[in-house]
Amino acid sequence: MALVHRLFHLLCLGLVVLSLTTPVFAVNPDEMLSDPALEQRARAISAQLRCMVCQNESIDDSNAELARDLRVLVRDRLKNGDSDQQVMDYIVSRYGEFILLKPRFAARTLLLWTFPVIVLLIGGLSLLYAFKRRQVANPGFQPLSAQEREALERLLKQD
Repeated sequence: MALVHRLFHLLCLGLVVLSLTTPVFAVNPDEMLSDPALEQRARAISAQLRCMVCQNESIDDSNAELARDLRVLVRDRLKNGDSDQQVMDYIVSRYGEFILLKPRFAARTLLLWTFPVIVLLIGGLSLLYAFKRRQVANPGFQPLSAQEREALERLLKQD
């Protein structure tokens, strides 16, 4: 029984240790800015930018060389006094909209933003049409006639 208690305590300790861990970012110490406010801005910007090598990770999470170069570029632009929007615009002008993990809402991205809504509407209307069509084909519950009721009672009495 003592062994079970020890194992339970070790399991609890392991869970506590796991819950205290934080996600590991790919930002190297030599890339970090000395000004905490600028570093926080750089992290916020780099979390919105896609790694062109990994494609489903932000540059903040990626270990790729290109992601490192982009992180350094973001920090250099911020040190030079650019606003967050100016940094984003500069990077988008060099790499295109694809670099953004969350594309901007614009005329050329209208279909991208509205497509899920359109698909849901088409799906909902299709289901509604199918339901209505099924109701017409099968009008629903009909009460038993007197003959059917008598036949059912006879069958039930036989068993």
